[in-house]
Amino acid sequence: MSAHHIVPVRTYVIIFGLLMLGTYLTVQAAFLDLGAFNTPIALAIAIAKATVVVLYFMHVKYSPKLTWIVVIGSVFWLAVLLIMTFGDYATRAWRTFG
Repeated sequence: MSAHHIVPVRTYVIIFGLLMLGTYLTVQAAFLDLGAFNTPIALAIAIAKATVVVLYFMHVKYSPKLTWIVVIGSVFWLAVLLIMTFGDYATRAWRTFG
């Protein structure tokens, strides 16, 4: 049995503040006209927030190496699926009917 890591309340308050800041930045980025950079900026903020949630609220930061391998493998598999989906989307012949 492994010992549980006790995270101080201060850490959770800081994480809460970071997530609220990320939400604020996402809303502000939505109202700015950044052209083609709107989506990448919103995705970058979302990835940063998801990383914080996985590391702290899912306790991956203090988990054994096997948990890290599973998380990294899952992210890799998600990337493979997204690349395949976007590759299919980019190579389709688009037709307008009407």
